[in-house]
Amino acid sequence: MSDQDCTQDISAAVLAAAAARSPLAICGSGSKHFLTGAIDGTALDVTGHRGIVSYEPTELVLTACAGTPLSEIEAALAERHQMLGFEPPHFGPGATLGGTIACNLSGPRRPYCGAARDFVLGTRIINGQGEILQFGGQVMKNVAGYDVSRLMTGSYGTLGVLLEISLKILPKPAQEITLMFETTANEALRKMNAWAGLPLPLSAACHLDDTLYVRLSGTDKGVHAARIKLGGEHDTGGAAFWQALREQQLLFFAGEAQHWRLSVPSATPLLDIPGKWLLDWGGAQRWLRTGAPEIDIHHAVEAAGGHAILFRNTGRPKPVRTSSVVASRLARDLRRAFDPHAIFNPTLRLA
Repeated sequence: MSDQDCTQDISAAVLAAAAARSPLAICGSGSKHFLTGAIDGTALDVTGHRGIVSYEPTELVLTACAGTPLSEIEAALAERHQMLGFEPPHFGPGATLGGTIACNLSGPRRPYCGAARDFVLGTRIINGQGEILQFGGQVMKNVAGYDVSRLMTGSYGTLGVLLEISLKILPKPAQEITLMFETTANEALRKMNAWAGLPLPLSAACHLDDTLYVRLSGTDKGVHAARIKLGGEHDTGGAAFWQALREQQLLFFAGEAQHWRLSVPSATPLLDIPGKWLLDWGGAQRWLRTGAPEIDIHHAVEAAGGHAILFRNTGRPKPVRTSSVVASRLARDLRRAFDPHAIFNPTLRLA
């Protein structure tokens, strides 16, 4: 089936659902299903809408259909020694570009290169009235008004069905090494924040089990100079470590304990919540395995100026993006504007 035919089929399904006020559950490979749990509605499978639409290596821009597997995109980029700068996790072999952007997922490189949202140049979507809309373009430029393309990033399919996404891409670094330092969590936080303010080629930093892991990426000369400055022990298995962290395949993520994701200012001291900690993104993203009461976790994190979501557990996760009343109202207004009949993932609460 051609992309045009697939687009028309999706549009027709949306139009029919809108007319019947019947909810739709937008679905791809299912690799991110654990983030939302079961969503009420008729399944709208978008995996057939796939393929790289255009790729300009010299312009560092790629456009692909939302159902395109991440593995296919990364393989094409690797041939030109390029990469997705936000280092997205897959969480499954069939992970698609649309699911990654809809969930705004970024890997260990995020604080040093940018989040998925920062790389989105343009999108093509179908709104809740079956209309095909295009926002943004294929270049970075200053524009007046709202950047609607980036609104789609992290919207979990509640604003529309993603059809195509244009992304800025990056060259792969010439050199990349991982250093290890034996240290406590609070000392690791101090080091990570101090080093982030220096002209160092940092591309990842996390702390786990009394070990601080730091990745350096850049030119041979720059990485060599930074390694001498920082010291530490060279981790020859660094590439495998960062991939396992990105895909949540470390032992830390195994088992049935509640699995929380905390977002706090990076310099925040370790919070007084019992459990096992993993500090990522230079301290700004923190993973916590704990049996502590949910209300205690939210209170502690909000007091530190952050927010928390129950990322994985044995029941249904509860996506919570912010405690701000204003942000919640804006989210509702946006959903009403893009999806007036409330057919897209209607049971999913974002804020």
